Amino acid sequence: MELVNGVKIPEIGLGVYKMNPGREMNEAVKNAYQCGYRLFDTAQMYRNEDALGVALKENQIPREEIFLTSKVDNCNQGYDNTIASFHETLKKLQTEYLDAFLIHWPGQQAERTLSTWKALEHLYKEGYIRSIGVSNFEICQLELLLESCEIQPMLNQIEHTPFLHDEKLNTFCKEKHIQIEAWGPLLRGKMEDERIQKISTRYEKSPAQILLRWNIQQGIVPIPKTKNLSRLQENISVFDFQIEPEDMEKLNSMNENHRTSYDPLQFDF
Repeated sequence: MELVNGVKIPEIGLGVYKMNPGREMNEAVKNAYQCGYRLFDTAQMYRNEDALGVALKENQIPREEIFLTSKVDNCNQGYDNTIASFHETLKKLQTEYLDAFLIHWPGQQAERTLSTWKALEHLYKEGYIRSIGVSNFEICQLELLLESCEIQPMLNQIEHTPFLHDEKLNTFCKEKHIQIEAWGPLLRGKMEDERIQKISTRYEKSPAQILLRWNIQQGIVPIPKTKNLSRLQENISVFDFQIEPEDMEKLNSMNENHRTSYDPLQFDF
């Protein structure tokens, strides 16, 4: 899969939100890499960039083989703060560049968002970041960037599940060549819905595999989080089957606009 600037991005990734430093992170990263994961997603807000950096080094994972993502914390937004915090991120991750760096949250102050974006553009032009993007941005917030940016966002990482499926946002991103990534694709582990269970039984796959495959078939990169080896293996084993169109539509029709986090159109920081 390619971003609009030609940079290749894996079709699935591993999120490390709430993973603890030391053995937990080291084992998860080692097992994920051995299972075939090549995208690792962290954020300044997670407070574990340094732990991920250590895990990648200790497991001798070749830097050029992975796609490494982080995001600027809300408290670090603004031009100067973004640039300073980005270089701290590089030190913590023990790398000379990132494959993607995102604005973690839009907030409600346009000037702050735009100055933060200018910092990402600067870092991109300097060669420190291979792709730049945003997270949790809605259409009007993307339009704000597109109206004034020099370099358009290449990624938008959003919560995307059958219960939060915004077709207008998805279509907008596709039209603007903004790659969508899905955080929280496994409903935070709450996959008991009978309709999802029924579909998973039909394909002889787990509910998690159905949810991940549903994203992938829409051209969306899911970033599930787990430290469990069997689930790591299960989550990446989603490339040997196709969900039929009628079942894709059933999953799409489950939308309830149900968020498990704040509303990006209202929450500020």
